[in-house]
Amino acid sequence: MITVTRLNGTKVTINALLIELIEEAADTVITLTTGNKLVVKEKTDELIRLNQQFLQTIGLAAAAQKSVHTEDSSR
Repeated sequence: MITVTRLNGTKVTINALLIELIEEAADTVITLTTGNKLVVKEKTDELIRLNQQFLQTIGLAAAAQKSVHTEDSSR
C-alpha cells in the first residue's frame, strides 16, 4: 500500500499492486486496474519510488528483478 495526496490535500492509501497507469500532464492521474482514477499531487517519479519501496517491502521487487535477469539470459 502507498499513501498519496489528492489535490484537495486529503491523504489516501491505495493498493500499489492495482496501479495500471500513471499519466502526468498538468496533474498526475493514477488509473487502477479496477478502472478507478485518482488525481494526485505527487509526480510520476515519486509514485514510482513509493511503488518500488512497497514492492521491496513485500519481497516482490527482488522477484521481479530476478525474473528480468532470467529472461535476458535466455535470449
